[in-house]
Amino acid sequence: MPLHSAGLLLYRHRDDRLELLLAHPGGPFWKDKDEGAWSIPKGLFEADEEPLAAARREFHEEIGVAFDAPDAAFLPLGEAKQKGNKIVHAWALAHDLDVTTITSNTYAVQWPKGTWRRYPEVDRAGWFPIPEARLKILKGQEPFIDRLLAALGE
Repeated sequence: MPLHSAGLLLYRHRDDRLELLLAHPGGPFWKDKDEGAWSIPKGLFEADEEPLAAARREFHEEIGVAFDAPDAAFLPLGEAKQKGNKIVHAWALAHDLDVTTITSNTYAVQWPKGTWRRYPEVDRAGWFPIPEARLKILKGQEPFIDRLLAALGE
């Protein structure tokens, strides 16, 4: 049974170009990874939780920003399958925010083995123009970029 995640892809227009907000996962495994390691802010949800509600919750937990926008403000981008068969459900939202002020919840992991430490789920976020976003994002999430561009007519 595949796991399901839900997340939000924020976008903005800056200097006549479209930019996307991507998050870099925290923790020792991702520390030295860059290209192909960034993600939309997202997280797992249970079968009884509405995916858009989960996407909003996860964005708040990973970035520290909550949205009171109506559901209709979120552009559905559908689903995409990542490695390991995880299915990601995504929505886009036009919104600008200062990535230097993000706050993320943490998780515990043994690193090194036998020593428990806490790490942020997201250690940083950034705004990227489309060509750079394509290099940074996990390959399984790249279809969300194409779907957003099609929806915006870009």
